[in-house]
Amino acid sequence: MSETVARPEAQPAGESLLTHRQILTILSGLLLGMFLAALDQTIVSSAMKTIADELQGQTLQAWATTAYLITATITTPLYGKLSDIYGRKPMYLTAIGLFLAGSLLSGIATSMYELAAFRAVQGLGAGGLMSLGMAILADITSPRERSKYSAYFMAVFGVSSVAGPVVGGLFAGLDSFAGIAGWRWVFLVNVPIALIALVVVAKVLNVPHKRVDHRIDFWGAALLTVGLVPLLIVAEQGREWGWGSGTSIAMYAVGVLGIIGFVLNEKRMGDEALLPLRLFRSGTFSLGNTINFVMGIGMFGGMVSLPLYLQIVKGASATSAGLMLLPLTFGIMSAAGISGQITARTGRYKMFPILGFALMAAALFAFSTIGTDTPNAFTLGMMYVMGAGLGLCMQTLLLAIQNDAEPRDMGVATSSATFFRQIGGTVGTAVFLSILFSSVGDKIGNALTSAFGNPDFQAALAKPENAQFAQGLKAGGGAGVDLNNTEFLKTLDPVLARPFLDGFSGAIDNVFLVGGVVVLIGFVLIWFLKEVPLSMRSGLERMNDENAAKEAAAPPLPIH
Repeated sequence: MSETVARPEAQPAGESLLTHRQILTILSGLLLGMFLAALDQTIVSSAMKTIADELQGQTLQAWATTAYLITATITTPLYGKLSDIYGRKPMYLTAIGLFLAGSLLSGIATSMYELAAFRAVQGLGAGGLMSLGMAILADITSPRERSKYSAYFMAVFGVSSVAGPVVGGLFAGLDSFAGIAGWRWVFLVNVPIALIALVVVAKVLNVPHKRVDHRIDFWGAALLTVGLVPLLIVAEQGREWGWGSGTSIAMYAVGVLGIIGFVLNEKRMGDEALLPLRLFRSGTFSLGNTINFVMGIGMFGGMVSLPLYLQIVKGASATSAGLMLLPLTFGIMSAAGISGQITARTGRYKMFPILGFALMAAALFAFSTIGTDTPNAFTLGMMYVMGAGLGLCMQTLLLAIQNDAEPRDMGVATSSATFFRQIGGTVGTAVFLSILFSSVGDKIGNALTSAFGNPDFQAALAKPENAQFAQGLKAGGGAGVDLNNTEFLKTLDPVLARPFLDGFSGAIDNVFLVGGVVVLIGFVLIWFLKEVPLSMRSGLERMNDENAAKEAAAPPLPIH
């Protein structure tokens, strides 16, 4: 299963087209773009409750998230294909411009419906920021040296994942800042960063590109939209609608028909397809993206559940919970940096995702044992292990897919890795939240049943200050308590709150356990991934080699 195959080089490795300093200059613009996309995912989540209250649309807040997710997911493969045709720079500038416009509009939204529409515009830009950044890096660096530079991307991802909740909570807590409502800065803070990114990218991203004349697969884009939009919507809304409701079933049907139509269209379009099916004939591409999908499910299982555990069970604020995730960030950054250096020196990489999946599985199974009284030190330690596993896997899998791709397909190959991981993350979030909220009621019910036999619990119920809570609890057997809003736990008598904390902790443990099983599947699959020795030539150099070979093979022009 652990098989290594040889890969011939077009020619011996020569001098790189760009110096280290030139690469770092270009990287500065790419990192700004990635920071925008990564920060926005986390800064909004911690402030969304406040935003929804201000816009009087608490019941509609999920649509602001769903709209962003849909457009970002669907446009990811489209950016990859268009950048292969028209070049990376114009598409990257387009992505930043759309994200800038969406951020500005979101900052002046006056209703949740407007915010959802403007967040969709943001998503149109976000779909290209991450995937195109990694595609450009593949153009200007060889796979061997790319692993070192990828650590910069992981560092930005890690910093934004911690800074986002802290900054979002800070702005959401301000009545106003510079004469503007505090929550609006959650979006407006993107504007100056995006403007700087536009200037930097326009100035430094001068990568040669030879235009390839292709038809644009509009039908493919339309059918992918028809296939994915209903499935993404039901993934976000299915728990509220009911997974077996008529609306959900209709969404499943439309989505499946759209995907079938997309596959048939891609087969008909051949090389002109949005996602050419010939790419799936490569074991590295097909298996690598399957593993990316599985990793997305398991990764978001941990990412979604950990903040809930810290905030609900441990009573941490959104800002504190964000800071407590620092060990996970340090794990990602350190593991990505170390593995990148070793890969650059040795050219070997398969051992890293194998170890990474093992660490993620171990961390998730360890998380499945935590309870209300588990010391924070244990949880924080396991966060570092989880982060280290992610740092060893994420960029290495992308590197394997890019190394196997032909230069002409670098954009679509890179975007596919982001696309499948994002789809996995959406599925994982929907499934794990459903597991959590479908089991938490029974867990709390069982904990309350046990607590009613405890004299301390009965004594707490008898206290005058707890009379209203006791009446509602006895009338509904726990059903009188609204679990959609857990704020009451912060002011409730600790003795009375204990069954609820134990119930939430037990339900979250179920999520971690299922996440661990999913990651184990990825651990098994990764052994079947063939390790192709990393090329010493960048995407641009390989493209030049191909063009030179074609010109050499072309018949000489007739002499008149």
